[in-house]
Amino acid sequence: MLIGDILLAQNLVTPEDIKIAIHRQKENGGRLGENLVALGALTQEQLDRAIYEAPHAPKTIEDTGIPTANLLRLLFKLIYVNSLATASELSGAIKLPIGVVNRLIQEAADRKFIESLGNTDQSTFSETRYVMTESGKRYAIESLEQNQYVGPAPVSLKSYQGRIHQQKITNERVEQSKIEESFKNLVITEDFVRRLGPGVNAGKSILLYGPPGNGKTTVAEKVAAIFANVIYVPYCFEVDGQIIKVFDPAIHKPILGKEFTKKTSAGLRREEFDGRWVPCERPIIITGGELTLEMLDLSFNPHAKYYEAPLHVKASNGTFIIDDFGRQLVSPEDLLNRWIVPLESRIDYLKLHTGKSFSLPFDELVIFSTNLSPDDLMDPAFLRRIPYKLETVGPSKEQYFEIFKMVGSARGLEITEEVLGIVIEELQVKNSFDLACYQPKFIVDQIIAACKYQGKDPYVSQELVVDALKNLYTSSAKGATKAAANSRTTGPSKPLAAAG
Repeated sequence: MLIGDILLAQNLVTPEDIKIAIHRQKENGGRLGENLVALGALTQEQLDRAIYEAPHAPKTIEDTGIPTANLLRLLFKLIYVNSLATASELSGAIKLPIGVVNRLIQEAADRKFIESLGNTDQSTFSETRYVMTESGKRYAIESLEQNQYVGPAPVSLKSYQGRIHQQKITNERVEQSKIEESFKNLVITEDFVRRLGPGVNAGKSILLYGPPGNGKTTVAEKVAAIFANVIYVPYCFEVDGQIIKVFDPAIHKPILGKEFTKKTSAGLRREEFDGRWVPCERPIIITGGELTLEMLDLSFNPHAKYYEAPLHVKASNGTFIIDDFGRQLVSPEDLLNRWIVPLESRIDYLKLHTGKSFSLPFDELVIFSTNLSPDDLMDPAFLRRIPYKLETVGPSKEQYFEIFKMVGSARGLEITEEVLGIVIEELQVKNSFDLACYQPKFIVDQIIAACKYQGKDPYVSQELVVDALKNLYTSSAKGATKAAANSRTTGPSKPLAAAG
């Protein structure tokens, strides 16, 4: 883990700052952070804070918080599965400093599990190569029978609990200007944004409700994306000798490994950070109708004999969005009962298959999004536990027109009041449908697809608009038959806007 990556991710320096600091470092020595401070790219206080927030590498086996025997078993699984032979290879795989790995190697040698093959023949430096003895191979196989986890060393439960507390989502103040900037491309009322802001900063649960197609999911995703702090996610943690995997590449977005740092940081001395933690953006998990209660419990693999952390644990220090709430495979009542204690006490309790229970801080912004009536989904006691409740309503005619013009302009179409009149006539007058925020994009997409089929540049006509609206509703909807009959009696279509 390089300090340059962390400083870049926190927007404390620029890639150009790093390049200049690296050049200065080559001439004057010292650490990269010291050179950045000397150049005035950031203050000493900013550097100290970034270093303080990052987990520091353990100096001894005891500092890891994991029993020596467990680390030794993991080390031998890595050697056996990946054919590793040197201390540096083992250090890179187990994500522990060379000093700690050398202590483990010495422990293994004392037990006659490995023996030295002498030094490697490399041009830049020389390392001792090791090979497992027969007893070492048996030890590795026995270790794999205990569990088949092979990867970075776990962190302790205590360390993980402390880390979640240290990087709480409420530590990050989201300013009003940032929220307004995030929603500037949406047609949304000032009242809604004003009420949303406190909920985001409080880090408490939020309920978004209202008729379908009016931006609840979009609002939830924009809220989740507002947060910018770097957090540290463990590859896994250990409880009572059991491994629980947390880091998930499908959910967590690391800030390291960027092309810039690959090219410029090669060969630089790494800062003393703990490689068992991955610097990431705050996670965002969106789950819909597929959510079950099992997804909120530890998942034990009986063959591999280790656990996968539940979804909400992977969302720690981030945002957990329950979309289409009320349409899950699990009943709303059962789901809400599962969340009552964590939302109230900010602590969640999990149980291993051995019967051992443990707790984790429940730190995440939970957003419920539903187009069903909240009063039908939850009782007053649970509604009370959701402190922020915001209704998304359908747009006014003026807002609808603004959305329509914005969406059309992005696709090269001019949306005029005449076009709006056709849509209002078809939707509200003939069929008594409510206006919804999703409709303009649906109509524009339909028009673009029709023009592509015709082999023409995008244009708008009454026929294209009416055809698009027919795909918006079905014949079973009120007035649909009448609308279809009226559309068949219309004359030849006439373009309403020039092609873009």
